[in-house]
Amino acid sequence: MSRQVAFCAVLHQPWRIARYTFFDIGHHRNYFDDALNRRLFERIARKSYLPALKLMKELCEDAGFRVNLSITGTFFEQAKRYRPAVIRALRELHGTGGLEFIGETYYHSLAFLLSEDEFREQVDLHRKLLKDEFGEQAGVFRNTESFYNDDVAAAVERLGFRGVITEGSEKLLGWRSPGYPYQADGTGIQLFMRNYKLSDDIAFRFSARGWEEWPLTADKYGAWLEAMPDPFTLIFIDFETFGEHHWEETGIFEFLRHLPRKARVEWVNISKLLTRKFADRLSTKDFLSWADMDRDLSAWLGNDMQRSAFHFLRDLEGPVKAKGDPELLETWRKLTTSDHLYYLSTKLAGDEEVHSYFRGEAYSSPYEAFTNFMNILQDLRSLIQ
Repeated sequence: MSRQVAFCAVLHQPWRIARYTFFDIGHHRNYFDDALNRRLFERIARKSYLPALKLMKELCEDAGFRVNLSITGTFFEQAKRYRPAVIRALRELHGTGGLEFIGETYYHSLAFLLSEDEFREQVDLHRKLLKDEFGEQAGVFRNTESFYNDDVAAAVERLGFRGVITEGSEKLLGWRSPGYPYQADGTGIQLFMRNYKLSDDIAFRFSARGWEEWPLTADKYGAWLEAMPDPFTLIFIDFETFGEHHWEETGIFEFLRHLPRKARVEWVNISKLLTRKFADRLSTKDFLSWADMDRDLSAWLGNDMQRSAFHFLRDLEGPVKAKGDPELLETWRKLTTSDHLYYLSTKLAGDEEVHSYFRGEAYSSPYEAFTNFMNILQDLRSLIQ
């Protein structure tokens, strides 16, 4: 089998914040909505996490499947609190030898845009989580939402990683193909590029009856993978693709069940693709991400509300750390999670459909989300003045 495929997914849940009005400022510190977080996690665990992890374990044992997971600290905390069976399922999958973990920021945050110190500290927290819970140290890193530019590559190398994952966007690749080993410019580390078309065929288009390739079968997708001219293909999706974004009734689990046997490729853990023989060197000063049509940072920083909230959040870092209160620091870090800014997006058309899907569990509009978030940040600032 000459074609290699690294199948990757991210497991993440934010600590969603509670309704917090102007009149709550200075009166209580109940920032997070435990009931909402529990309800959502338990529902998604039942529909997605538990059945998909069980199936992946079977495929690793019986069909030569390999999977690479990026698991955030906030996800792990919620699994431990609300559904420990998810952690047991992860350990069972890891026990097959077919699971490799990918490095992350613990809080799935915009830490790199806050400060390099905070970025390093959150990455170190995530490393400790993987070491303590699974006895593993990740060699490849993926920044929150695939945020990437040359400065990220340099920072990731300083942290000791050998590879970094980002979006296979034409903005960076130009005429090149995503399935080759590239060197991140100015570093010695490997740059892995997500094949966004093949990834989104599963993540976004699988149950779209208006798509010309619907229905997507394991035979059809396997043939696409086999026909790729690149030496390897990196598929990266949201884990909730299985059972939550596409319900069981769509056939998504049966698709996954048959794919490893239908695709005549070698499924690999991503570290197997690490090399020092690079096809080319890639450089960008502009930020990339895997979000929205723009594939930049506009999903989080594209309007005045988002930028205002981010600057407020960033300005709290120094005073919070100077306070020396671990609980206060943890609260601030939970608020750095990228989802809180994502909910504030005011984009239109297809991008807004995705934003509203994730926002809709907690807010009716980005303006409501902004007011709520800023009220909490105002109260948090009052604690450190």
